[in-house]
Amino acid sequence: MEVTWLGHSCFRIKGKEATVITDPCNPDYGYPLPKLQADIVTVSHSHPGHCYIECIGGNPKIIKGPGEYEVKGVFITGAATFHDAERGKKRGKNTVYILEIDGITLCHLGDLGHLPPPELMAEMGDIQVLMLPVGGVSTFAVSVAVEFVKHVTPRIAIPMHYKTPRLTQELEPVDKFIKELGVKQVTSSVKLSVTRSNLPTDTQIIVLDHPQN
Repeated sequence: MEVTWLGHSCFRIKGKEATVITDPCNPDYGYPLPKLQADIVTVSHSHPGHCYIECIGGNPKIIKGPGEYEVKGVFITGAATFHDAERGKKRGKNTVYILEIDGITLCHLGDLGHLPPPELMAEMGDIQVLMLPVGGVSTFAVSVAVEFVKHVTPRIAIPMHYKTPRLTQELEPVDKFIKELGVKQVTSSVKLSVTRSNLPTDTQIIVLDHPQN
């Protein structure tokens, strides 16, 4: 399985049988998207930086909310959450997606704005690859992102939704998350190629570079 970060909260996840795009981002946010083809597109919420589905070709299955889905051998569970810590009163709802692709369990948190309740944490199970927002401001605080990683203990954690020179929105940079997490070694890469056999034993933080940098 190959994971490429396309900016903000958008990733391309290429499995053996299907390609998934998460939260496609409007180019106005500073990340021009290449021509994309996908079998599945997940949308965590309807804000412009996360639902630019018109850029995706290939007649994909669009998933926009909670439920259980199976498309081309990919199993997806969408769990209802909120975009803020006040049960959606400020920013509305958010969907967390758990995906099973090529025998690996991934979790994309979207714009999660609160620490999930214990029952949702239990439902997530053994998350091997976690994609989580670390820029604060419009999602949960950086300290909560750190707490989440320490609680879930994924094999790989990929930061997303943070300030970069490209981004036109105001967020915290990824460095703040890494410092608060207390990580001394961070791997940087353009793409992540992961199989069950090469998953690290302990949590590894991988910061993916934008392919157009």
